[in-house]
Amino acid sequence: MPATAPPLPDLPPLEDLVAGAHVVSLPMRVKFRGILERESLLLQGPAGWGEFCPFPEYGDAEASRWLASAIEAAWLGFPAPLRTSIPVNATVPAVPADRVPEVLARFGRVDAVKVKVAEQGHTLDDDVARLAAVRAALPDAALRVDANGGWDVPTAVEALTRLSAVGLEYAEQPVPTIEGLAEVRAQLRAAGTPVLIAADESVRKEDDPLRVARAGAADLVVVKVAPLGGVRRALDIVAQAGLPAVVSSALDTSVGIRAGLALAAALPELPYACGLGTVSLFESDVTLDPLTADDGAIRVRDVAADPGLLERYAASAERREWWLARLRRVHAVLAA
Repeated sequence: MPATAPPLPDLPPLEDLVAGAHVVSLPMRVKFRGILERESLLLQGPAGWGEFCPFPEYGDAEASRWLASAIEAAWLGFPAPLRTSIPVNATVPAVPADRVPEVLARFGRVDAVKVKVAEQGHTLDDDVARLAAVRAALPDAALRVDANGGWDVPTAVEALTRLSAVGLEYAEQPVPTIEGLAEVRAQLRAAGTPVLIAADESVRKEDDPLRVARAGAADLVVVKVAPLGGVRRALDIVAQAGLPAVVSSALDTSVGIRAGLALAAALPELPYACGLGTVSLFESDVTLDPLTADDGAIRVRDVAADPGLLERYAASAERREWWLARLRRVHAVLAA
C-alpha cells in the first residue's frame, strides 16, 4: 500500500494563500536542469514562510504535494529537531571539466560532492572528465553522481563501471524505472563494482514511494521535502522504507532549504551528507542571511524573506499571474 501522509493543518482558504504570495525569478550562476532563472512562489503564513516551486512541466496533481509542503511550513511549522547542524555536499552541474574548480569554490570546504551526469548534449567522456576534475580538486571527498534517470540499463552499467575508477559513494537514479534500478544494481554487484544505488525520482515521482524499497532496487533513498508533501510525510516514508536516507533539495531558495533542514534534523539517523547546499548555485536569494554551508555544514535556523529582495527579484506581471493561476488550480486539487 502507498505511504499515507500524516494529517496536516486544515487547508487554508485560497484568499489567505494569495494574500501572502510572492512570485520571484532568481538568476542562476550556471545552467542547472537546463534553466538559468528559477521561479518560485513564496507563501507567508502564521508559522513563517513556505515555498511552492514545482517545475513548470509538472501537472497539477503532482504539484499538489509541493503546495501541501509549503502549507505545512507556513501554517504548521516543523517537527522538533534531533540535531542542529546538517552536513551538506557541494553540487557540480553538467559543466565542462575546466569549470569545476570555479563551481567548487562557491561551496567552501566540503567533504562530499554530487556531480551531475547523463545530461542531454554531453557524452560519457564529458562525465568522466568532469568527475576526474572533481577528484583532482578534492582527493579525499566522498563523490556521488546523479543521472536523473538519463541512461538505459546497458549504458548505466558501462558508465558506472568507468566512473567507479575514481571512487563513488553512490549513483543516484541512473535509469528511470524501478525495474531498471534493480537490474543495474544486480549487474554491478555481480561484476564486483562497488557502487551503491540511490533512488530519487523512483521515490518522489511514484504514486507509491515505497515500491522501490519493496523491489530491492536501491541501497538508499534520496528524499526531497516538497515533492513528497512535507516534512512529516517524508519522515513517514523514510521510516516505512527502512533504507538509509539522503535529504536533497529541489533547487529551492533558502525558504525551501529550511524545510529540507527540518527533515534532515528530524531523521533518527543521518549517515550521508545532504544535498541542501544548492543556494550557492543562485546569484541571489530571497533572504539577507541565506542558508549556505559553513565548513561543510548548515546550521538549522529559521529564515524570513526580505521585502527588498522580494521586490528586486519579483517575476513579471505575466509570470506572476501564471503562478497564481497555478496556485488556484492546485489548491482546488488539495481541496478535493
